[in-house]
Amino acid sequence: MQVFVTGASGVMGRSVVVALLGAGHDVRALARSGEQAGRLQDDGVEPVVGGLFDPDGLVVAFSGCDVVCNLASHVPAGFAAVRPGAWRVGDRIRGEGSRVVAQAARAAGVRRFVQESASLLYADGGDQWLTEDSPIAVNRATEPLAMAETHAQEFTDGTRHHVVLRFGSIVGDDDYTRWRLARARSGQPVAYGAPDGWMHVINAEDVGTAVLAALTAPAGTYNVGAEPVRRRDLAQLLTHAVGRDRSRFLTRPLLRLGGERVEMLTRSHRVSSRAFCRATGWKPRHGELSTEWVLPGRSGQRRRRLAALGDAYASRSADDSDEGWSEGGWSDGNDRDDDLRREVPPHH
Repeated sequence: MQVFVTGASGVMGRSVVVALLGAGHDVRALARSGEQAGRLQDDGVEPVVGGLFDPDGLVVAFSGCDVVCNLASHVPAGFAAVRPGAWRVGDRIRGEGSRVVAQAARAAGVRRFVQESASLLYADGGDQWLTEDSPIAVNRATEPLAMAETHAQEFTDGTRHHVVLRFGSIVGDDDYTRWRLARARSGQPVAYGAPDGWMHVINAEDVGTAVLAALTAPAGTYNVGAEPVRRRDLAQLLTHAVGRDRSRFLTRPLLRLGGERVEMLTRSHRVSSRAFCRATGWKPRHGELSTEWVLPGRSGQRRRRLAALGDAYASRSADDSDEGWSEGGWSDGNDRDDDLRREVPPHH
């Protein structure tokens, strides 16, 4: 297939390009500059220099393509995310940009449109499994995601099909994970929300294979990620990865300062990717969170030591991981975990 990728230079886009090329597809990609175009060309991609908000230029760029994969995004990392105006660019890319890209793909005669989205859209589900039919909670922070999904759905008619992929939060070789590791190294809080809550996560490498699977998936919206993980477990994994023993959570007063942008990150999301796995046969290579996600390049001895530390986090007391959550109370949840893990996991 001839596949066009927007956002090809980002974390998700790079993974997608590798997967598409590895499967023998011809890949074109949007480049913002000649320098970026050169890097894409070196990777075996046909670059097209242009802008995401140029509909006429996009129609020409998409001409002859079978599929357009819209992965364009701009997500500020760390505390920069709560600064005034920090999300203005990202919201415009997701809200308005997705409309321009979808309409241009339709005008160019493209038959399939794949749109990146996020499971952060879901309302807090507690310990319940969340599927594609679970309620979403749209506010000013998540509205651009909802708009992008709507624009993808409007692409579809009798001969055109869309696939929306609600990815989990990326953990691995990305700016946000590196920021959290740096904070853990300096003894600062690295996690949000209740330690007992769930997170839907995905390794960047699996983003690429998921988009590859979406090229032939039945039209619709799918959750895509690894097994959900308790927030305290992720916090301790990050902390152990940098050689520290105790993980910390941001306090509720600090979280409130972040408003809706931070609130969506604190929701408990025990998200199932079973529907996508069944529809496509896709299975994440990185099915369960491990220290390999955040320290993939270390020596074997170092990796084994870190893995041992990572395996130990599940048996540590809640006091080690819950430090810093200063208001209210919660149950440890360890007794519930044994029962919950007996349920059928989402990838089987």
